[in-house]
Amino acid sequence: MPRRGNRKEKFNLRDFLGLGNSSGSRKSRTSPPSKKTNFTIWYIFIAFLLVFLLQNWLTSQKVNEISYSQFKALVKENRVEDLVITPEIIKGKTKDYTDTEPPGKPFQAVRVEDPELIKELDKKGIQYKGKRENKWLSGIFAWVIPIIFFFLIWRLLFTRMGPEAGALSFGKSKAKIFAQKENKITFKDVAGIDEAKEELQEVIEFLRNPGKFKRLGGKIPKGVLLVGAPGTGKTLLARAVAGEANVPFWSISGSDFVEMFVGVGAARVRDLFGQAQQRAPCIIFIDELDALGKARGVNPMGRHDEQEQTLNQLLAEMDGFDPNTGVIIMAATNRPEILDPALLRPGRFDRHILVDRPDIVGREEILKVHTPGVKLAKEVDLRVIAARTPGFVGADLANIVNEAALLAARKNKDHVEMDDFEEAIDRVVAGLEKKRRVMSKKEKEIVAYHESGHALVASILPNADPVRRVSIIPRGISALGYTLQLPTEDRYLMTKSELLDRLTVLLGGRIAEEIIFGEISTGAHNDLQRATDIATSMVKEYGMSEKLGYVTFEKEKRPLFLQSPFQPSREYSEETAKEIDEEVKHIIDESYTRAKRILAQNEAKLKKLANILLEKEVVEEKDLKKVLGKSLAEVERPRRKSA
Repeated sequence: MPRRGNRKEKFNLRDFLGLGNSSGSRKSRTSPPSKKTNFTIWYIFIAFLLVFLLQNWLTSQKVNEISYSQFKALVKENRVEDLVITPEIIKGKTKDYTDTEPPGKPFQAVRVEDPELIKELDKKGIQYKGKRENKWLSGIFAWVIPIIFFFLIWRLLFTRMGPEAGALSFGKSKAKIFAQKENKITFKDVAGIDEAKEELQEVIEFLRNPGKFKRLGGKIPKGVLLVGAPGTGKTLLARAVAGEANVPFWSISGSDFVEMFVGVGAARVRDLFGQAQQRAPCIIFIDELDALGKARGVNPMGRHDEQEQTLNQLLAEMDGFDPNTGVIIMAATNRPEILDPALLRPGRFDRHILVDRPDIVGREEILKVHTPGVKLAKEVDLRVIAARTPGFVGADLANIVNEAALLAARKNKDHVEMDDFEEAIDRVVAGLEKKRRVMSKKEKEIVAYHESGHALVASILPNADPVRRVSIIPRGISALGYTLQLPTEDRYLMTKSELLDRLTVLLGGRIAEEIIFGEISTGAHNDLQRATDIATSMVKEYGMSEKLGYVTFEKEKRPLFLQSPFQPSREYSEETAKEIDEEVKHIIDESYTRAKRILAQNEAKLKKLANILLEKEVVEEKDLKKVLGKSLAEVERPRRKSA
C-alpha cells in the first residue's frame, strides 16, 4: 500500500472529474494518495441548501408583480413606458412620480387576451414592442446547473468512498502493493525455517540479476507454492523474499477474487497480471490459495460456476506470460491436497517448499526475533522456553511473548520474568485460569485423584513424557484440571511401546477414580476418546496388531467433497471389521490392566500426591519428584527384563 505523505497536493479538475490518467498507468499507481477528509451528511444538506438558494436567486424576478386590471388602469392614466409585450407577460416601467409609485420602477403583469389593448396604447401614444421569450436560458439555470452541481457532489462522494465503491471497479484487482521502500522485511526477520530460506535464494538471485540465468538459457520457476501448517510464517517468508530482492510485492487473498457476479473473478485475475507485468520485476503473492484453486469437476450440480471460471483464468494467465519478464508468483496454503492438479503441474506452481514447524533450535531463534523489544529479566532462558513449547509455530511463540509481557505489566513488574512465560505457556496450552469457578469438595477430590493418577502412571512408565506440572485449577471451556507433559526432545516417530505407554497414561485418571471412590465419573471423556483414537490408528494404519498382521486398513484421507459417492467407505469385509474392533478393545483392555496394576501398587503415593494437590492446587516438577521418590521404572523395568 502506498505510504501516505504529509505534503499537500494541488487540486486538479481533470482528476476530480475522472478525466485524468487511467488507473492502469504507472503515474497514477505510484503517486501517493492525498489525505481524505471525513464526509458527513451535513455536506449533503449544505449542498442542497446552496442549490435551492441559487435557483431562487436566478429565477426570482426583481420587479413589481401587478394584476392586469392594475396595468389597464396605469395605461388609462398614461403612466407607463418602455413596454415589452411577450406571448405570456407584459413588462414595463412606471412614469410620473406619485406617493405610492416612484418613477422608473419596473413592473410586469400576466398578459390576458385583450384585442383592445393595442388600440388603447396607440391612442395614448405609449411606445411598445413585442419580444419572443427564449426559454433555453432559464432552462439552463433551472436544470442544467443543478445537474452539474449534483454530479460534482456524486463524484466527490465516490472519491471519498474509495476506488472499490463504483460499479465499474468490480473487475479491478484488490491486491495490496508494497513498494520497495515500504517493504522492510528481510530474512533477518524470519527464523526457524532455514531450509525454506535456502530454497528461495534462487528466486531472489533471479529477481536481482535475471541476466545471469538468461545467459545460460535457464528459466526460473513461474510459481512457488509454500505449504505448511497455519502460523508457520508463509506470508512473512514471501514478504521477506520481496524485501531481499528489493522489488514490489503484490499481496492478495484467494477469496478476494471470487464475487457473486459471474466473470468478476476472471477480470480481477487479468487486471492483477496486467499491472504486475507493467511493474516487473515483482512478486505476486496469493494467500490461502485453496479458496481459489480447489479441484474442478467436483461440484455435485455439475455446473461451471464463478470459482471455476476464476481458476481457469488464473491457469491461462500463468501459461501466457513469459517467465523471463521478472514476475514471480508465490502462493501459500495449508491444504495442498485439495488443490487442482493443473495448478501443481510443471510450468505453474512447479516448486513446492515446505514451511514446517520449527524444532527446538528454530523455536529459540524465533523467540530471539520477538523478544528484542521486551524487557526480560536476567533469569529468563529462551532455550528453556523453547524446550517447553514443542510443536509450537512462530505465531504461537509470538503470542506467548506478548502474553508474558501483558501478564508482567498487569502485575506492575519492571521486567518479564520466567514465571510470566510459564503462565503464558499454560494459557496457550490449557486455556485461561478460572479460579472463581466454584466446585464442591467431592468434585475437587475426584479431580485431584484423577490428575494424580495421570501423573503417577506417567512418572513410572519409561517411555512416557516427563510430567512438568499437575493442576486442579479449572482452565479453558471444560477442563477441570490438567497434567502437563512435555517431551525432552523433538520427536518425529513413535514406537509401539511409546504408544502403549501413552495409552496407559490416558487411562490412569479413570482407574484412579475407580480405585479410590469405587465408581467412575464423566471427567475421563476426553481421555477415552484419545485412547480409542490411538488404539484404532495402531490397528488400522500402523500395522501394530499381531493378530491382523502388517496390513493397513485406512487409505489416504481425502476431503469429503473429493470422495466419489460410489466409492465404498471401507474396502474390507464385515468379518475383518469385527476383528479390528476386537483388536482395538484388546489393546485398550491390556493398557487398562497395566495402569490398574501400577496404581494399586502405588496407592499410598497416589493419595499423598492427591492431598498435596488439594492443598496447593498446583504441583511443579521438582515437588512432584519429591513426592514420588524413586518410583521411576521400579515396577515396569524389572517386569520387562524378566519377560
